[in-house]
Amino acid sequence: MRRVIVALVPAVALALGTFSAPLALDAQQPGKVPRIGVLLPGSASDDSTALEAFRKGLRERGYVEGQSLIVEWRYAEGKLERLPALAAELVRLKMDVIVTASTPGAQAAKQATSTIPIVVATSGDPVGTGLVASLSRPGGNVTGLTHLAGLEIFGKRLELLKEVIPTVSRVAVLWNSTNPPEAAALRELQGAAQSFRVTLLPKDVRSSGEFETAFTAMTRERPDALLVIESALTFRHRGVIVDFATRQRLPTVFGDEDAAKAGGLLSYATSFPDLFRRAAVYVDKILKGARPADLPVEQPTRFELVINLKTAKALGLTIPQSILIRADHVIQ
Repeated sequence: MRRVIVALVPAVALALGTFSAPLALDAQQPGKVPRIGVLLPGSASDDSTALEAFRKGLRERGYVEGQSLIVEWRYAEGKLERLPALAAELVRLKMDVIVTASTPGAQAAKQATSTIPIVVATSGDPVGTGLVASLSRPGGNVTGLTHLAGLEIFGKRLELLKEVIPTVSRVAVLWNSTNPPEAAALRELQGAAQSFRVTLLPKDVRSSGEFETAFTAMTRERPDALLVIESALTFRHRGVIVDFATRQRLPTVFGDEDAAKAGGLLSYATSFPDLFRRAAVYVDKILKGARPADLPVEQPTRFELVINLKTAKALGLTIPQSILIRADHVIQ
């Protein structure tokens, strides 16, 4: 995914160790410029499209970076173990809101502070991972958006793959066992696989150094296709995944439209740039005094199907017309 963190808390409130209104910012003092810290699991280039959407969302609400808004950027460069230290650094710098864009980033931010408002631009399962008490009433200092309306989307991706390639019977799955939302996604896929008479070949990748091991296993097992469960790790390495699949002539299904644009066969997911743009709305509300505990976590209502025809032709596949007419974007 595609991921960010923004943090804002008045220095006086920090000095007192509390807010006059818990987990909310008082109306901004005249002349006070809000300070936002942005923490990314990846790098600026990894998330450039989403970050531009976030900036656009802020501009639409009257914030100009460097003038009416100060932004501190922090990047984990794909090393998720750096997230806690970077989140703690933003807290020490007395930011005013933390906006995170992944479950690991949100967890790092929540561990670093229980008072600074945290806006999650995208997460897989904010309730299941303990980030919020419920979607309708988050109850703490975390709110924002989730990129899943339900785990059913993973079964839908498998269904789309079967529509494109009816003969598919063995599908490799890249996932990370240390990320609870991905474990839930794999369980959902396993249920759907039985319905579609597909055998899954899960490949657990928990760090950058484990992709080659997974690729070696896939080369040996020769699956019919590869389905990638989206995460900060797979998003950062989508190019590596696509390159491997291209060499192996392996059709791929992603939950990340950028991966399809980079050469994957198809993706079916919510628009991550749109989630980041919406995250700016939450930041604005909090800066104007809203409490994270009272702002419901927003679920996506629209999903986009992206088909890469160039990749399909290279694989010798003909995409059914029934799929093409449903596609939101067709890459020629």
